[in-house]
Amino acid sequence: MKRSLLGAIGAIALTATAAVADYPEKDIQGIIQWGAGGSTDTVMRSVTPHAEEALGGSIVLQNMTGAVGAIALNHVAGAAADGYTLLMGAENPMLYKVMGLGDKDYSEFTPINILARGTPMLVANTDAPFDSYAEMMDYIEANPGSVRFGSTGPGGLPSVITAMIETVEGGLDVIAVPYDGDGPALTGLQGGAIDVMPAVLGAAIEGIRAGKMKPLAVFDTAASDKLPDVPAVVDINAEYNTYLPWGPFFGVFAPKGTPDDIVAKLSAAYATGAQNPEFIELMEGRGYTLMGISGDEAEAFLTKWQQGTVWLLQDAGLTKTSPEAFGIKRPGE
Repeated sequence: MKRSLLGAIGAIALTATAAVADYPEKDIQGIIQWGAGGSTDTVMRSVTPHAEEALGGSIVLQNMTGAVGAIALNHVAGAAADGYTLLMGAENPMLYKVMGLGDKDYSEFTPINILARGTPMLVANTDAPFDSYAEMMDYIEANPGSVRFGSTGPGGLPSVITAMIETVEGGLDVIAVPYDGDGPALTGLQGGAIDVMPAVLGAAIEGIRAGKMKPLAVFDTAASDKLPDVPAVVDINAEYNTYLPWGPFFGVFAPKGTPDDIVAKLSAAYATGAQNPEFIELMEGRGYTLMGISGDEAEAFLTKWQQGTVWLLQDAGLTKTSPEAFGIKRPGE
């Protein structure tokens, strides 16, 4: 009886090993969290063909929209952890719990590859009465309630960057002007409807180069090679290092419990895909910072990103539930 049991266990182990060795044996479903033509869709449809080639299998991409990406996330989280259903997502799930949008985030997943992130920056109208970050802060202090900041709603990039400034520098007495997205807000900035806009570098760089807006600071740990004359905000105030690097990001995720060997195969395939010159050209052309991280490095990035962001939003009064309710620690704790 004992020998039979050991033999059965050995047979199961050999079968599992063979299955992993043969992976993928069928099409992999890649669920894109946002609609066709959006940033996440563009990134995933650019990198995935190169990852397929490295993997030796097909990844069928499908857009699944709704509930700020939560429908796609819940669909993949409920799928079998066998490497045949992947989530192609962005940063939004890290805020679901505190913003009341869902009860799951990327802790339900294993990061296959965090491909790239956007670089936030602060831009101003060309007629604004300041030409640098320091001058802006001095002007706000001397003229409370007179500077108009663009906003795109709680949890969006402008709200996080504004909350970051308030946390690091102290109260920021400005007027928040709401817009339905960064595109309309940057148009409003150029037309003089607002004075300052926190935006992603890729969306602002052409307007900067055309002289239609002026850059004040890059919110990163170093200056960008695309705008080398614009200072990194950490060089102005080192306390920003607590929250940076930060920015919207794109990643491929598998349900938690996916076998390590399959995760390793997928990670290697997407790492190879992300090194393709066409993908690099696309990302750099849009002002993204290439990352290409997985494993412990990706987990550490996600943890820091979530801790910093949710507590900034909590302290700004923009959350529906405190991060404490979910055991999310403050940065540095």
